[in-house]
Amino acid sequence: MSEGKKMTSSRRHHLKSLMLQIAATWLEQEATDIAAAKEAYMAENCAQPDLSGDQAALMEICKKLHQALDKIDEDRYDAEAKVAKSDKEIEDLKLRVVELAGVKKPALKKVRMSADAMLQALLGGKHKVTMDLRSNLKQVKKEVKEEVSVRSRTVGTGNKSVVGYTCGHLLTG
Repeated sequence: MSEGKKMTSSRRHHLKSLMLQIAATWLEQEATDIAAAKEAYMAENCAQPDLSGDQAALMEICKKLHQALDKIDEDRYDAEAKVAKSDKEIEDLKLRVVELAGVKKPALKKVRMSADAMLQALLGGKHKVTMDLRSNLKQVKKEVKEEVSVRSRTVGTGNKSVVGYTCGHLLTG
């Protein structure tokens, strides 16, 4: 089997809990890194508005913010529409791949079943169909073949060089 000793369940449990603790600390670190990156981006791109001044200046700041929000909403809508279109294209391509690959047919089993039972299985139990397939077969009559006799002629020396003609063919012997 295996060359080394098997690990005990307590050791395995201890290692598993250590791995989970390490993974949890990594997730926490990743979350704090994302929050710090978000704060840095907001500080760089969105400066604090100057709220000191008269009412007209504040109204102007609000209008600029609303215009910026509208532009961002339009960009977000366009991006969502593009993503939805790409997702639909991906689904269509996946379906085409499945169609091109084809559906694998399962291996068929040999089943001994009479024609009546097969038709009843296909058409359902309510249809009563009886079919005698042997009665529909052609009756082949054996024809007696007539043998064609071949006449032979002898040529001057008594040798059979030309046998005769049947069905337009020259028979030699």
